Amino acid sequence: MRNEKGLAFHLHIKEGDVGRYVLLPGDPARCEKIAAYFESPHFVAQNREYVTWTGTLAGEKVSVVSTGIGCPSIAIAVEELVDVGADTFIRVGSSGSMQRDVHAGDIAIVTASIRDEGTTSQYLPLAFPAVADVDIVCALRDAAEKLGQRCHLGVSQSKDSFYGEVERTRMPMAAQLTERWNAFVVGGAICSEMESAALFILSSIYRKRAGGAMFVVNESELSDISLGDARKQLAEFDADSVIRVAVEALKILIVRDHARAK
Repeated sequence: MRNEKGLAFHLHIKEGDVGRYVLLPGDPARCEKIAAYFESPHFVAQNREYVTWTGTLAGEKVSVVSTGIGCPSIAIAVEELVDVGADTFIRVGSSGSMQRDVHAGDIAIVTASIRDEGTTSQYLPLAFPAVADVDIVCALRDAAEKLGQRCHLGVSQSKDSFYGEVERTRMPMAAQLTERWNAFVVGGAICSEMESAALFILSSIYRKRAGGAMFVVNESELSDISLGDARKQLAEFDADSVIRVAVEALKILIVRDHARAK
């Protein structure tokens, strides 16, 4: 869908405004910070929660586009980015720990997502898995190891209700929410966030590549580590570590893509 100027309806961009490689933070305020890692970064557009910057890395045009919070918002961004030519996406976000050994400050590299949200059921039946691209997962893992950043590979829970997860005991459906949460933990899910399921499902439908790196902002309820309050939550956190991992992963992907193209 385009507006009267021929621009993507929500992102206000067109072909040529972005590279095929795109980093996707949720927070618009992080776009300029991420773009600072690019060569020759420049502002492209801003509308609603969507801010776009473009530059280069390793000789390729790359972009960063904010998506706001949740699967509906990121689905719009990915739809419009695909329409203008992007094909490789890395979600750069934050998440909550679901395992004893996944600690605040670690990075969760998402291999697949539990579709515990409503957006993707309007694209594909829930029996269809939301899976990350293996090349992006490997690039993120290699980037984290290169930078000495502690990371975990595994499944995330993508949900629609932030408070339905972090304060589920006060919800009308507390028993059901807790039962599902405990099942996901026993099943091995490493983190909880709100966007990756839609990113992976849309990328699968359109035959694009997607992955995600999530900064862990809390300790699991199972953890013995305390951060000073009842929820073991970081009061403030610096996303720089996950940004650096995502940017380094993008460089690795570009180099590997160039090598395959020869």
